[in-house]
Amino acid sequence: MSIITNKSFLQIHPDDNVLVALQDLPKGQKVEWENLTFNLQEDVHAKHKFFITERAIGQDVIMYGVLVGKATAFIPQGGLMTTENVHHASQDYAYRDVNYQWQVPDVSKFQNRTFNGYHREDGKVGTANYWLFIPTVFCENRNLDVIKESLYNTLGYNVTDKYKQFTDQLLTAYQEGESIDAFNVDTLSSVQTGKNRVFKNVDGIKFLNHQGGCGGTRQDADVLSNLLAAYADHPNVAGITVLSLGCQHLQTQSLLDDIKARNPSFHKKVLIFEQQQSQSEEQLIKDAILKTFAGLTEINKIERSPAPLSKLCVGVKCGGSDGFSGISANPSVGYTSDLLVALGAKVLLAEFPELCGAEQNIIDRCVDKPTAEKFIRLMQEYDAQAHAVGSGFHMNPSPGNIKDGLITDAIKSTGAAKKAGTSPVVDVLDYTEPATKPGLSLVCTPGNDVEATTGKAASGATLILFTTGLGTPTGNPVCPVIKIATNSALTNRMGDIIDIDTGAIIRGEKTIEEMGAEILEYCIKAASGEVTPKAVLLNQDDFIPWKRGVSL
Repeated sequence: MSIITNKSFLQIHPDDNVLVALQDLPKGQKVEWENLTFNLQEDVHAKHKFFITERAIGQDVIMYGVLVGKATAFIPQGGLMTTENVHHASQDYAYRDVNYQWQVPDVSKFQNRTFNGYHREDGKVGTANYWLFIPTVFCENRNLDVIKESLYNTLGYNVTDKYKQFTDQLLTAYQEGESIDAFNVDTLSSVQTGKNRVFKNVDGIKFLNHQGGCGGTRQDADVLSNLLAAYADHPNVAGITVLSLGCQHLQTQSLLDDIKARNPSFHKKVLIFEQQQSQSEEQLIKDAILKTFAGLTEINKIERSPAPLSKLCVGVKCGGSDGFSGISANPSVGYTSDLLVALGAKVLLAEFPELCGAEQNIIDRCVDKPTAEKFIRLMQEYDAQAHAVGSGFHMNPSPGNIKDGLITDAIKSTGAAKKAGTSPVVDVLDYTEPATKPGLSLVCTPGNDVEATTGKAASGATLILFTTGLGTPTGNPVCPVIKIATNSALTNRMGDIIDIDTGAIIRGEKTIEEMGAEILEYCIKAASGEVTPKAVLLNQDDFIPWKRGVSL
């Protein structure tokens, strides 16, 4: 049997005692690694790990150069890592007075580049120009749905027409007695959103349907108010329509107060409609449509103009992760993050449950002790909440993560943290706190894809880089989400939701640095409206407020 070359597997860090399979490897295959020769004890699928040396019960499992687990059974040399023989473990962490030195990347290629964005009165620059509908309470969701259907169909923002046409074809065939068994779903036309858009400078009309605003606790309403205020203040939003019932916990005035507290220079158009003060539901809806239409004509006059890359605020996120996430897509996005920070932009890393195991590295990168201590406090409070209900960060990996090689939370987390590159941590933000400092900031959110993207946009992200190994159809109402695949098989299978493929890294055809620069080039085009990310084309406008309960 032939000997496996190093193109078939990878050691991520010199201290690791596991290797990552880059392709399916059969049981019995001979492996030569440095001065060792051994056989695989079982089949190892691509993305999974096998051991360089045997492990006794309780011995450390090292990956990314850090502790990611403990052996729970004897594991022979060449043995496969599984949930049966390895359990999550991570090193203790604490503040250390470390003089962190960052190796700044070469940004000469991007130094004088600009993007064409929407300049706001407060000095912020948006990558899109949206009108936003906000309900202060879930009772108004139905009215929002009625308004959305009307505006989307009439003004050219509806992307579901092709499905209606397909259903019409099925109905016609059925009524005419034809068989529908032979219908080919490939006859669906491609997405053409924006082709017949009436307002060319209005990139979308967005709706923040939610289940809050009343019931629950007053604290829930307060958190929701801060979140909605953050979205109203977002650089990608030009105007807002607020729908209120009238008697709910979250009063309209509280929302307006939170907007002003967040941004005293806020001067966007805000339209307010309260149903319990209206003559009828019909009158409320028609009035909202009429005045919003007038507002759309005004924001349509705003045009894109050049802005320095330092005006970008980019969130980094992973979801539907696999065993390649920490090898291809996440490090590539991490290099993009470093380029952005070196150019004076803001980068946001969230998902605190997915930083479990990477804490010490992050703490050592904090610019000062108060920043580090805020991160430690938020992590410990969050983890304590999870343990109080019988859970914990160690229970974060999903069945899909585990199936594709992410056996412990520490493995998932240390790979996930690669999205943040290597730059210093300049700030730590609690949920909905705005990013104000250039550089890398941490944002406290759950790992849940939509809750995390919702929180990142609230802190000011004007683009989100979202890596995935399994495929995740997630977007955000006000912040364009760019999907980055960890492997080419995913891109080929789900190309309708993927924007960038980093599979060339796994094949050894491109470097992390080359891919990171390509991702930044795409960001510049997306921020300028020259390309439209798939999540935007598909109106993947996911929005889930976090009620500050336990969510992993």
